Amino acid sequence: MKFISTLFTLIFICCIKSQAQPAAVKQAAKSVFKLTTYKADGTALAESNGIFVSEDGVAISTLKPFLGAARATVTDIKGKQYDVVRILGANEVYDMVKFKVDAEKRIPLVLAGVSAKAGDAAWLIPYEKSNVAQTSATVNKVEIFMDKYSYYIFNVQANDALTACPFVNEKGEVIGLMKPATTSDVTHAVDARFAFSLATTGLSLNDPALRQIDIPAALPQDKDQAQLALLMAEQDADSIKLRATIDDFIALFPRLVDGYSALARVQVKNNDIEEAAKTMETAIKQVDNKDEAHAAYGQIIYNTLIYKGGNQYDKWTLERAADETNEAYAINPQPAYRHQQALITYAKGDYEQAYTEFIKLLDTPIRNPELFYEASQCKVMMKAPQTEIIALLDSAINNTDTLRMNTAAPYFYARAEAYNAADSFRQAVFDYTRYEILSGQRQNASFYLKRGQTEVKARLYQQALADMAMAIALEPKEPTYYAEMASLQLKVNLVDDAIQTADRCVKLAPDYSDGYLILGLAMVNKGDIQGGLSNLEKAKQLGNAQAQPLIDKYAKK
Repeated sequence: MKFISTLFTLIFICCIKSQAQPAAVKQAAKSVFKLTTYKADGTALAESNGIFVSEDGVAISTLKPFLGAARATVTDIKGKQYDVVRILGANEVYDMVKFKVDAEKRIPLVLAGVSAKAGDAAWLIPYEKSNVAQTSATVNKVEIFMDKYSYYIFNVQANDALTACPFVNEKGEVIGLMKPATTSDVTHAVDARFAFSLATTGLSLNDPALRQIDIPAALPQDKDQAQLALLMAEQDADSIKLRATIDDFIALFPRLVDGYSALARVQVKNNDIEEAAKTMETAIKQVDNKDEAHAAYGQIIYNTLIYKGGNQYDKWTLERAADETNEAYAINPQPAYRHQQALITYAKGDYEQAYTEFIKLLDTPIRNPELFYEASQCKVMMKAPQTEIIALLDSAINNTDTLRMNTAAPYFYARAEAYNAADSFRQAVFDYTRYEILSGQRQNASFYLKRGQTEVKARLYQQALADMAMAIALEPKEPTYYAEMASLQLKVNLVDDAIQTADRCVKLAPDYSDGYLILGLAMVNKGDIQGGLSNLEKAKQLGNAQAQPLIDKYAKK
């Protein structure tokens, strides 16, 4: 009996050892954390888990809790909480996210160098404070995606509370993050190497998933991609993400001007002009290409004066913008700097000199349609003959790439104005229409009124009526549009329509004399002399100088 008892004891001990957990697996728990995301109002949004994968706080987890989040924190096994400061990459298909935590030195999990195979042992490691036991499992199936990553299916069931907890091998290396199955009782895992490979690009700002997260995305490490990301961020309305992108750019590329000039533009937008000046002065000291810094400074001053108006900052003048641009050209004589100088010269009102500069630039590598257009605007300000202006605009249009014809929209509008001034009304109408088509959007009411008035001069009355109706539809409370419409209707003998339109005009604006004038004329044409004279008298009382001659004319009838 003693022998049998000893034998059973040995067998029991051997069984325990065969199921014993490797020490490396136990250590893996130190890298697991609880993830909590929050809404903009500070209330909790969602919870999940995750792991650290680098000593400096890079972590991976599931993406879903971040969607709609304004902030996120992680809590390690010691109960210490850290903020998530940047999103490093995301993938909606596999519900994975990589991010950076504002943390001191962390204990990361090592990524398995090779995929686990069917039949291999694995352990699911929970966040230690969840009081959930570690679970041993066996890999049932491995599916390969993107040619090199593994999607695992295990033979165990796991609670949703373990989502994004790691499956590790016997070496304590992470092979995947737990993902509950939605259509079966088995448990899945996405290759941790895939989550670790996630990264931002220059176009990440347009990523549908990242647009749902208010935590800023990390700047790409590649210079070209980072410059693209900065450009995209400046076109986005999210000021928090823009400022984060700018700060990251300056920190990562302190010798490039892009970050400083972007920061200065933000400061100008916020009316911190003096701070913007300091930023650009810092840029001139720090960056490698001094010409780019001087040129950027000159452009920021010019744009501020042109688009925000003067008196923003007494040290910022067109002369200062010119000085900075000249300094850039002295360091590196690029045609782009000469072009900037020509624009400043135009803004200073020296149109003849600016015209000369624009024309000279046509013999440089930056020859483009815009130079012809800018030269034409100099001619407009110099009150040159319309034929000269039209010739330059013809060149602007003819030199535009046919695949990018929409960029020529402003040239067609300018030529329409020139044709209008030259009494070539039909050509003007055609160009207004080309402008409308190329701009790709409905114009404002004043555009349709202007084209309608030009169509009247071109005797295109049906088109003019349609344009004036569009102007009224866009601004139904503007009485001048009704007056223009009624006047045209009267001109083309639509007398009843003219009376109706003019009546709407005077009801809309009882103090608008033109409405009564046209209503009076329309009623007279309808045969209602007394009613017409009554409205003409009202127009006279409101100060309309045309009313008395008409009263004298029709009172005799």
